[in-house]
Amino acid sequence: MEAIMVLEFGLTIRQYVWQYKILLVHLYSHLGVISLACEWYKSLDVKNIMLETMTHHILPQLAISPLWVDLSNLLKDYLRFMDDHFRESADLSFLAYRHRNYSKVIEFVQFKERLQRSNHYLLAKVEKSILQLKQKADNIEEEEGVLEDLNHGIHCVELTNEIGSKTLTFNEDLHSRPWWTPTPEKNYLLGPFEGISYCPKENLIKEREVNIRRVVERKSLLPRLVYLSIQSTPSIKKSVGVNGSASETKISKEFKFLLERYVEMLGSSFRDAIELVKGVSSGLKSAEGFGSDIIDWMNFAVFLNAWNLNSHELSQPDGGGLWQALDALLEKHILEKTRSIGSLVCSPSDSFSSLVQLITEPLAWHLLVIQSHVRFCLPSGKKKKKGGLAEQSTPLLSNAARDSIHSLCGMVEEVANWIREQISRPEDEIVDATLSSFRRNEHDEGPGKVFQILERLLSQIDKDELGDRICQALKSWNPVDVSRKIAIGNSMVLSEFLCICESKMKSLRALKQQIAQA
Repeated sequence: MEAIMVLEFGLTIRQYVWQYKILLVHLYSHLGVISLACEWYKSLDVKNIMLETMTHHILPQLAISPLWVDLSNLLKDYLRFMDDHFRESADLSFLAYRHRNYSKVIEFVQFKERLQRSNHYLLAKVEKSILQLKQKADNIEEEEGVLEDLNHGIHCVELTNEIGSKTLTFNEDLHSRPWWTPTPEKNYLLGPFEGISYCPKENLIKEREVNIRRVVERKSLLPRLVYLSIQSTPSIKKSVGVNGSASETKISKEFKFLLERYVEMLGSSFRDAIELVKGVSSGLKSAEGFGSDIIDWMNFAVFLNAWNLNSHELSQPDGGGLWQALDALLEKHILEKTRSIGSLVCSPSDSFSSLVQLITEPLAWHLLVIQSHVRFCLPSGKKKKKGGLAEQSTPLLSNAARDSIHSLCGMVEEVANWIREQISRPEDEIVDATLSSFRRNEHDEGPGKVFQILERLLSQIDKDELGDRICQALKSWNPVDVSRKIAIGNSMVLSEFLCICESKMKSLRALKQQIAQA
């Protein structure tokens, strides 16, 4: 917080120092005030090819935040530039060829290929698809419309196949990043920092390519897995068309194949992954087995349950074992995160970001599965069959859905109440807490020494030495105003998250009403 104050002070005097702005983007992101991070990023006025080299400063943090409008705009601007550039590159190559400037033709083609293989470009395309799914996940009909536009997730799966045959390029300007986050995947402020050791640049690039390739491939499977989850109702017994749809047997086989690929990228076998999910949900195994990929593991648990509803390979005698295990797993992690965060003032945002992801990904996908099964279980949606597994499964699915809706309502309601409690805190209280985090007595240890020096200098301003402009700027700077800006920015982020939670509550209540009236 003290570093933020010093940088804000510096920008009061020198408004156009881009290095200060980038530091603020990362510090505000670290504290979870992503709205202010976005403001400072926008002030950099990133355009044209710099969208490829500089967007890494904000995109990873924005992708796991509740600021979906800002994320959508960022992705839209970046992808529009890339698509425009690819079109222009073809025209320029043709023009250079006509003028027999063959070296330029080669240069244009090579540069175009470099951008097409950009890890950033591939990730942005996948993030755009996932964002669209998140935005419509509370309404299954609207979600099905999004999936139809995405060719039922097939385009994204094809992207994973393309990645396997490509060497990814890294065009980011990593030298502009702060020392504590040398790449978007690392943040030493979250610990542990083991010091600086020499490692050849080629090795670092190779290691990063392997990790990013795995992340992009895993994310690329999500749209298709979401589609298959919705299609996993027991009522699907026959071929219902093309363009991604298939018979129940084909769905089950494809679903299992994609799940095996998904957990393989998490470093596990399918069988071991199932045992880990069951063990963690029952408390027999530690959640540490999920490592840092907890969101991906929770997504896997949701998709595993949806696949089992279709295949029944993991069914237990009581019928609802895996569904109940999933509900327990979601409840355990969502409530633990909510209760462990406490106040957001002056604390790192990793727990809050994880909570946002838990609500907007695994819980959202699970809600879609429930909507699909409730739609099937309602009397108006039933299809009469002569006996068979689907007919026997319907009451069980209806009961499991009812229990799951009740469980999800409790989770989301507790998260929403926590958000309202944070938003309702008096602004002055947050300002005082922010200032007290680095304001200390002269003999106290800890942060605040640099800020004390600044305050002493401000009290001894020499107008003749500094000039009118700088003196006016120094007089206009007030740490209380900065703290108030942080409080407002924090409230904006929480308000966006509250809207997401309230939308999910509305959907869950509608499902409750549907079941009650059935």
